[in-house]
Amino acid sequence: MVDHPRRPAFLGPAALDTMRGGGDPALREEAAQTTARLIVDGARDSEDAQVAARLVGLADEHGLEVLSSLWADAPADSLAGALWRLFALRQWVHADPVGAAREFEEGRRSLPVMEVVAGVGDPPGPDEVRASVDAVLRGLARGDVPTTFERAAAFARVVAAGRAARAAYDVQEAPGGAQGGTLRSPALSRGTGGPTESAVRLVRTAEQLEAAARQVRLERWEATTGSSRPAESVHNATDDAPGG
Repeated sequence: MVDHPRRPAFLGPAALDTMRGGGDPALREEAAQTTARLIVDGARDSEDAQVAARLVGLADEHGLEVLSSLWADAPADSLAGALWRLFALRQWVHADPVGAAREFEEGRRSLPVMEVVAGVGDPPGPDEVRASVDAVLRGLARGDVPTTFERAAAFARVVAAGRAARAAYDVQEAPGGAQGGTLRSPALSRGTGGPTESAVRLVRTAEQLEAAARQVRLERWEATTGSSRPAESVHNATDDAPGG
């Protein structure tokens, strides 16, 4: 019998139908986590480059709205909740690589350690930030889920620092200062509340991704040892357990 490479259980009709039409919140939560687990487990340890490419382009294939309906309401520190934040971050970078590169360039001055963790090429231009977020997502295909979440969190923290710094510069340089002026670069605004509040939300996203990484490590520890251990005590533990 020929062993065929394991293909990831990407979002087929059955998975999508499970999440449509509202229904019991508990069942939706269960379906969200099951779908997320199938995707990660299906891609894990695959040596097929096409598998990794399909995983990275999941939102391109199905649309970010579909991923939102699947995972956006899941707990932030769960696998499904973290996947939603990961793909949403990638979609933003691909939609505005120039803005992402500009903010990353500014933020790395104050967060050099996080810059290293994020792993963006130097200098961080539009091509480099796009390539970086795609490379981060490929970590899921290698089964390196906690590190994937931590790299994405580091990227988000650096961008948030840059966004806040550029907002402060623009207010200072606007005619009349913070009281009488307007932002010189409207493109810095990301959603409601302006760039400063947007930066705060991005830091919160980073914190949620870091919490999800700790949760995955805790679950792996419990699965390997058969015992419980406080999540904070496995934050820096060696990630030698199999699985995603």
